[in-house]
Amino acid sequence: MSESTTLTIRLPQSVKDKLDQLAIDTDRSKSYLAAEAVEHYVDRELAIVASIKRGLEDMEAGRTVPHEQVMAEVREIIEAAKRKHA
Repeated sequence: MSESTTLTIRLPQSVKDKLDQLAIDTDRSKSYLAAEAVEHYVDRELAIVASIKRGLEDMEAGRTVPHEQVMAEVREIIEAAKRKHA
């Protein structure tokens, strides 16, 4: 089991009430549920930040496609799909 530590946070009363109800309904502790929620949030946000950083690196290295070119290709794909289904 991984090591744990304590973190104190302030929540709106409405969120605490929902957490209380969820703990009752799932037979889990509020601490367990809160830790799970924070872990999932942090993992998702870290993935988003990593993607943004990769995108910025791609821009700096010139690994991009101009917006106008992408839009022209998208329009061609849409028109081809329309012709196919006409």
